[in-house]
Amino acid sequence: MDYRVIATDYDGTLATEGTVDDATLAALERYRNSGGYLILVTGRQLDDLFQVFPHSHLFQGIVAENGAVFHQPHQDNVKLLAEPFPATLVETLKASGADPIDQGQVMVATWEPHGDAVHQAIQSLGLSAAVILNKRAVMILPQGVNKASGLAVALADLNLAHLPSVGIGDAENDLSLLQACHRGVAVANALPELKAIAHYTTQGERGAGVQEVIQQILNNQL
Repeated sequence: MDYRVIATDYDGTLATEGTVDDATLAALERYRNSGGYLILVTGRQLDDLFQVFPHSHLFQGIVAENGAVFHQPHQDNVKLLAEPFPATLVETLKASGADPIDQGQVMVATWEPHGDAVHQAIQSLGLSAAVILNKRAVMILPQGVNKASGLAVALADLNLAHLPSVGIGDAENDLSLLQACHRGVAVANALPELKAIAHYTTQGERGAGVQEVIQQILNNQL
């Protein structure tokens, strides 16, 4: 098996409308049983993820909040990979009328059309922050924190950094993930800008695309 690590996004990649189907779960299990390692790399907060995905045990590691949090399911260990923002950020966003606002352990997020309010709040508070889009979601993260940086920590902590990896995604925030892996894959429903930098685009959408990638890896055809 040429690629021993799969790092995959959740929403729009593994999951359809927040749910992973049985066929995709079975493919993940086949990959693990064949000696592969799975890392989930998502923009979701951990608590939110656990509510919709009760199968975290399939993964050696979970990078949440778009690279800001690392969790090892088998050790019940959570590691913050950046300092949280001051409370004044959320207060400023609320005062601007941004709604809803999601506050994670590190990441703060809202939705379009509040992107301009986010940039204004960061500038007015003098924060060292980056704005990362995920389709309509607007995610605020400390500078330098993204899916690639979170994956790097996960691979190092799990002693997997030396193994060839495949990154799979569908949206803007997956650009760094695909670029950080030895092989970058866009599922068929991915945005054009992600397909443009991917080594390969699947025929299937979402979970079916992930199943396709796993089967090709197991057949040494990727």
